[in-house]
Amino acid sequence: MSTLNVNIPHQLPKEEAQERIKKLLTNLKEQQADKVSDVKENWEGDNATFSFNIKGFDISGGIQVNPESVDIQGELPFALSFFKGMISDLISSKAKELLA
Repeated sequence: MSTLNVNIPHQLPKEEAQERIKKLLTNLKEQQADKVSDVKENWEGDNATFSFNIKGFDISGGIQVNPESVDIQGELPFALSFFKGMISDLISSKAKELLA
């Protein structure tokens, strides 16, 4: 397993940032329906856990909404660790769009 850590700064009220970031997995599921399945998301306050399957690989992690940033941590299977930078950039880009 390889750990993925993404920090996305924002200037929104914390509640607004949380509402917007909740759309991240929904958008992923809609835009990548042919590749992504078994999407699960569980929010407790400002923190969430998530898991999904992408092309046969299980991904899981957590999201923490802070007053000035959103932190996303994930566990990537070894086979995907070679794409860690690309995956991090994609998550960061999509999250920044939502938090803009």
